[in-house]
Amino acid sequence: MAANELYTFENKEYRDSYRHTTSHIMAQAIKRLYPNTKFAIGPAIEDGFYYDLDSDVTFTPEHLADIEAEMRKICKEKLKLERFELSREEALEFMKDEPYKVELINDLPEDAVISFYRQGEFTDLCAGPHVDSTGRIKGNGIKLMNVTGAYWRGDSSRKMLQRIYGTCFPSKTELDAYLTRLEEAKKRDHRKLGRELGLYMLQDEGPGFPFFLPKGMVLKNTLIDYWREVHKRYGYVEISTPMILNRQLWERSGHWFHYKENMYTTVIDEEDFAIKPMNCPGGMLVYKSEPHSYRDLPMRVGELGLVHRHELSGALHGLFRVRCFTQDDAHIFMTREQMKDEIKGVVRLFDEVYSLFGLPYQIELSTMPEDHIGTIEEWEENQNILKDAIREMGKDYVINEGDGAFYGPKLDFHLEDSLGRTWQCGTVQLDSQLPERFELEYTGADGEKHRPVMIHRVVFGSIERFIGVITEHFAGAFPTWLAPVQVKVLPITDRCQDYAEQVAQQLDARGIRVETDLRSEKIGYKIREAQLQKVPYMLVVGDKEVEAGTVAVRSRSDGDLGAMALADFAERVAEEIESKAR
Repeated sequence: MAANELYTFENKEYRDSYRHTTSHIMAQAIKRLYPNTKFAIGPAIEDGFYYDLDSDVTFTPEHLADIEAEMRKICKEKLKLERFELSREEALEFMKDEPYKVELINDLPEDAVISFYRQGEFTDLCAGPHVDSTGRIKGNGIKLMNVTGAYWRGDSSRKMLQRIYGTCFPSKTELDAYLTRLEEAKKRDHRKLGRELGLYMLQDEGPGFPFFLPKGMVLKNTLIDYWREVHKRYGYVEISTPMILNRQLWERSGHWFHYKENMYTTVIDEEDFAIKPMNCPGGMLVYKSEPHSYRDLPMRVGELGLVHRHELSGALHGLFRVRCFTQDDAHIFMTREQMKDEIKGVVRLFDEVYSLFGLPYQIELSTMPEDHIGTIEEWEENQNILKDAIREMGKDYVINEGDGAFYGPKLDFHLEDSLGRTWQCGTVQLDSQLPERFELEYTGADGEKHRPVMIHRVVFGSIERFIGVITEHFAGAFPTWLAPVQVKVLPITDRCQDYAEQVAQQLDARGIRVETDLRSEKIGYKIREAQLQKVPYMLVVGDKEVEAGTVAVRSRSDGDLGAMALADFAERVAEEIESKAR
């Protein structure tokens, strides 16, 4: 990185240091204003920072405004940040009035370096790094966002603290742009749009278990139809495996020991069973159900499997984090010689799918975690194959150390939406462990038995979550091919209703999803309603259109398109649907 890029927000290390320093400035401001406050932790996070606090003050937006004002004063004071170290005994004495810091110090390893950062009268236990002065932080680029509750160390048996979230940027212009994006994101919230557009709902009777409404099912099934079409072209076959399988299977796969806290279990005929949290073990049994030759490989097997995972209630969030979802899984069984080509084939499929939705992506390679199974040599070999495949395709990637699945390294695809936010959806996981555990085999050209290697991969990740992503990406204004209602016919008067219904019938016969609005309302009201429902096309029919056998066409994006013959309009929409145009 060039020297002039080291101290910009493009450099993540500098950005994190900048925001971490701002969290210390916030703590210092709070200490000045509310001296009895005790401090827990205050890290930098993706879009800013937070600090967990124990205070006899219940912080409100008015308090946040006062803290912000004090933070700006501290920035203007240009206090130098000085690092120093203490022995464990000295550190405990120094922090004796800060119980949460004392606990953190006691939990450090015996040989740990215990460091502090001082700025003016305020000192905090911290490993750093930080910028060199509070003067580096631009006061007009700071915004305290909100206050929430947070259990100390995430433990619900511990005290509930107050967590103040904030963000900061090197200029007010950048801060304002960020706040504008947040406001736009609120308008695009898939939970809000899901209700307004009649797509899906979440109920207290089933927390984390989404209900899909009729229009939402049209959207979901359209995505699934596309999934099936593209996978058929790429040489996949589709299977379906049971939702409940016995404990022995999950022990064999390793999930019972590595994932049990996230699994729903039951007892059937005095035997332990689990509702599947993933489709992989069932796919192993399908492969193993008959003998295979090297001529059968690669074998690409897809499954749209409904899986259930026990998520903490506090982690649930609309369709983004649910307890049951349709995983668009696929498993590719192959020889070691086929691995690189199959990885490339998966990435080409991902390219096609994501480009259709206008979602550029970045690739992250996640390497061996601490709780891995298999040898280090196997892991290194598989990681190198993933690297080589991506490089040969001319694509860049970043390393995410230690975040691989317990059975193998993976490529994660982080999609960027229309607001510049990123979503991890697709993944490609390389696995030589499950084939070993399930004793999968194929007969090679030499007549001997060999062990296949396999790829686990999803492109949407979860149909439900992907629907949430594209709802926000398109702000509910789905492309015509994907829209639950593609055309709405709006008669101006009651005497035009018969013609409106004839128009709808002819469009329906062309496979176009159409509704009529036969209410006795003014046409302006009907048009506004259709626009709020984000219908791609509105056909206004009055006496003139009835007489001429035409329709007056309004486009969601382009406004009034004038009168058209119905056959011409139907052809236009059918072509738009067929091409899946955005």
